[in-house]
Amino acid sequence: MKLKSFIIAAVGLLLTTGCNSQNKQVKQTDMGKSIVIFFSHAGDNYAVGNIEVGNTKIVADYITELTGADQFEIVTHKYDGMAYTPLINLAKEETKNGELPEYEGDVDLSQYDTVFIGGPVWWGTYPQVMFTFFKKHAGELTGKTVIPFTTHEGSGLANCVEDVKAAFAGANVTKGFSIYGHEVRTEKGKVEKWLKGLGF
Repeated sequence: MKLKSFIIAAVGLLLTTGCNSQNKQVKQTDMGKSIVIFFSHAGDNYAVGNIEVGNTKIVADYITELTGADQFEIVTHKYDGMAYTPLINLAKEETKNGELPEYEGDVDLSQYDTVFIGGPVWWGTYPQVMFTFFKKHAGELTGKTVIPFTTHEGSGLANCVEDVKAAFAGANVTKGFSIYGHEVRTEKGKVEKWLKGLGF
């Protein structure tokens, strides 16, 4: 009798575990395969001083940790070692002139269903090097979910969402998320809450 009770209990436990695993798997694949595309600036930053890891990189790492998304960092050495004021003046000129600085490496976006796009706000939108990436990959995100996010010190999302919509006209671009740069090291919970709201 004891053996029969044990077998019944064991089968029940296996069925429960199986159901929970299936539910977890569905949750993880709701948004398909994801990647975080981002630009982040270390060095001299407004409100946080000289930092070794850029604010947007920290948010990108949170997203990867919480969702399992891959990452591609848009890297250029054009701004390395620049103090904040000269950097912002350069960013202003780049935006005004529509310059497209080069970046290192690249990524195949065809395997992804959801693409996070993030960066700091420089003169009302993303840094121009991100537009180099946008131009190169225009048309590749048709039918995919694109989720913009920014780090800032008062600009919020600025024109970033509109610019992403213009760059990837066939994509499903969501509302977007912004967080103050000086908050990113202590407010991981805000990122987690945002992601849960998206279904991750």
